[in-house]
Amino acid sequence: MTDSARLVIATRRSELALWQANHVAALLRELHDGLEVELLPLVTQGDRVLDRPLAQIGGKGLFLKELETALLDGRADLAVHSMKDVPVVETEGLPVDTVLQRANPFDGLLGRTADRLAGLASGARVGTSSLRRQCQLRALRPDLEIADLRGNINTRIGRLDAGDYDAIVLACAGLERLGLQQRVTEVLAAPDWLPAPTQGTIGVQRRADDGSAARLLAPLQHPETAAVTRVERTIARRLEGSCQVPLAVFARFEGDHLAVDALVGSPDGRRVLRCTASGAPSDADRVASEVAGDLLDQGAREIISALSESAAH
Repeated sequence: MTDSARLVIATRRSELALWQANHVAALLRELHDGLEVELLPLVTQGDRVLDRPLAQIGGKGLFLKELETALLDGRADLAVHSMKDVPVVETEGLPVDTVLQRANPFDGLLGRTADRLAGLASGARVGTSSLRRQCQLRALRPDLEIADLRGNINTRIGRLDAGDYDAIVLACAGLERLGLQQRVTEVLAAPDWLPAPTQGTIGVQRRADDGSAARLLAPLQHPETAAVTRVERTIARRLEGSCQVPLAVFARFEGDHLAVDALVGSPDGRRVLRCTASGAPSDADRVASEVAGDLLDQGAREIISALSESAAH
């Protein structure tokens, strides 16, 4: 930063991304008297290509490239992301090392013809492009038709309301941030249904050599969220987590213990591997390693390899 009294935040242009960036901006202004914060809204490749699943066009990193370019060329000082969109191998020199307190981590079913997943008629059409959600839907209800659905939250809800789908699945956190939580007809919660790693968490990215930005961001860091974020991303990294692998991880503190549930499955839902582990917070790295190792021992390596081969062709 050349001017510590002014910050520019790069953000995607979607309504949810702008809400998140404005939220971070408001917190920074409140914490630092006289600090000017402005947004730099950008359109990413992930926003442009909406006719194909993310797994086919390069993955979640497509939501970051343009924002990272703005950081590198000095147009922006910070970038705000949904942590679940941040690849587990971060871009060198651009750490995402500040995370806000986690919001609702779970998915929500938005039902049109039935309020609950169990109540949907056989053959009902459910919209989602997430392989993780597709895997769990097919494992629980193999009789449903799972159809691709991309676009921003309002676009997806609009297609539900237009009758294109009997139900759709979206992240509760995004709906709550936009005041749309009343559209959720059923919360799909652990342990029966697991979220994406770090779902519900906002992360802030900066240049590694920008000490001024690091100091301004320091009060935003939420230690408990940072701890579970590290665990979930460690497991995802060990399992080569990307949108090409149906992977779900949920870590949380239960009293004085860290508890973790995770799964890896095949997109058709016919094979779902699960692991549960717990330990003291000081053993977080061991717990993460234990979960990833157990899933690999159960056969996750074969699932991941098969999906990688399929993607290559």
